[in-house]
Amino acid sequence: MVVRYQAAMRGAVVAGCLVGAAAMNGAAAQTLTMASSAPITSVDPHYHTFTPNASLDAHLFDSLLDMDAQSRPVAALAESWKLVDERTWELKLRQGVKFHNGAAFTAEDVAYTLDRVPRVPNSPGSFAIYTKPIVGVEIVDPHTIRLRTAGIYPLVPIDLTQVAIIPHGLGKDPATEDFNSGKNAIGTGPFRFVSYKPGDRVEMDRFDGYWGKKPYWQHVSFRIIPNDGARTAALLSGDIGFIEAVPTTDAARLRTDKRVHLAETVSLRIIFLTLDQSRDGPTPFITGPNGEKLDRNPLKDHRVREALSIAINRPAIVERVMEGAAIPAGQFLPPGSYSYAPDLPPPAYDAARAKKLLAEAGFPNGFRITLHGPNDRYVNDAKIIQSIGQMWTRIGVQTSVEGITWSNYIARANKQEFSAYLLGWGSSSGEASNPLRSLVATFDAAKGRGAVNRGRYSNPQLDALIDKAVTTADDAAREKVLQQATKLAMDDVAFIPLHNQKNIWGMRSDLTYIARADEQSRAQDVRPVQ
Repeated sequence: MVVRYQAAMRGAVVAGCLVGAAAMNGAAAQTLTMASSAPITSVDPHYHTFTPNASLDAHLFDSLLDMDAQSRPVAALAESWKLVDERTWELKLRQGVKFHNGAAFTAEDVAYTLDRVPRVPNSPGSFAIYTKPIVGVEIVDPHTIRLRTAGIYPLVPIDLTQVAIIPHGLGKDPATEDFNSGKNAIGTGPFRFVSYKPGDRVEMDRFDGYWGKKPYWQHVSFRIIPNDGARTAALLSGDIGFIEAVPTTDAARLRTDKRVHLAETVSLRIIFLTLDQSRDGPTPFITGPNGEKLDRNPLKDHRVREALSIAINRPAIVERVMEGAAIPAGQFLPPGSYSYAPDLPPPAYDAARAKKLLAEAGFPNGFRITLHGPNDRYVNDAKIIQSIGQMWTRIGVQTSVEGITWSNYIARANKQEFSAYLLGWGSSSGEASNPLRSLVATFDAAKGRGAVNRGRYSNPQLDALIDKAVTTADDAAREKVLQQATKLAMDDVAFIPLHNQKNIWGMRSDLTYIARADEQSRAQDVRPVQ
């Protein structure tokens, strides 16, 4: 995200200079202009599991539990939580909390929210995965609620970090459109909604009735600036104070520029390729080596998927394309994360074996494929798919590359229109059950499983391991099952992992920010250096 701050008197800001100390310490209102590096898809916090949306939501709404910078759960609207028995979680809710409209927060709002989440129409990435395990809700008193699960389910606190609470006074089935207009955009967060212009910005004012630590900024303009060069130029010109997704081409010189400093950490975001496994017959963007129609989908063959994976030189992409702002990946999470499998390294580059596997699969002369990807969403996304296209072509898979603007791209990806395409996923829970349930579990809308499994990969053995993991109460035992499930998914090439991004924020030298593993940029955490 990008941040610009200024004193109320605009003349106090000059290009390339910091806001004057008098304005910083004065009583005049402070404005923070923030710009996401990718457009949000809705102000509705239950519409789409999408990181830019989550960053915005964190300003307007609260969840029962939040995640700290290292993606560990901490108290939020719930002050405490405990298991009453193996199927019942009891949460004590924070008292004295108000919604932006003045209504008091109570257990009734929690019950209302949990009921609404799985029923949001036309969601391109449902939050139902986080609420489906809860089969019963009991309001004990206005500030105590019990949540019942069908069996042992230790992930309830983790899942609740992803569910923003809204007031029950919004009525039955509040419409997503009414969140976007501001009518329903009512939370308990540190900022309150002012206006939303799709594709451009969201305006917010500080909520002085906020229950937690008050933000420094009285007004926030959440801007959308997808262009990397524009973000860096705005920072260096003095028009912007804080930017997310510092372009890798600019990071080295910004590290030596005394006007700015960087905050960096390895991200929980995995960049990967999704492969169409929904079709047994022809897949839309693959033909034979001479352009002839095929009667089967090559991507359904494990040998083809493995060939495409090991034809990718991950270290080369990290070094040359990402300029060191990533680490090669062979699984969902980076080293050091809970449920990271230490015996699962990134697939080694082996073009000769890739050619052999293609021949064994019946494609000795390869085939033609179009690799799709966004050109304005992930760090260096267009360059990444270009590099992979060249690598695939070297093993006989003649690859055309097509980069598409994100808004059009994701709409088509959600309809399973592509054969092979680049995506990213931030594991917001900080452990592997989140990507396992979302990315590779068999798609099942009723269960909230596979919500963003766009390739429609399906493996009953993997589904069984996921079910076992999320019902294993002991943390150490659950980690082993999650590692086992991760290894199965990667060995079967459920998708092709590429790298974990590094999160890099750039800011003026008088601003401070703690780098977050979950990639979120929050105005309430941007503060002047004391």
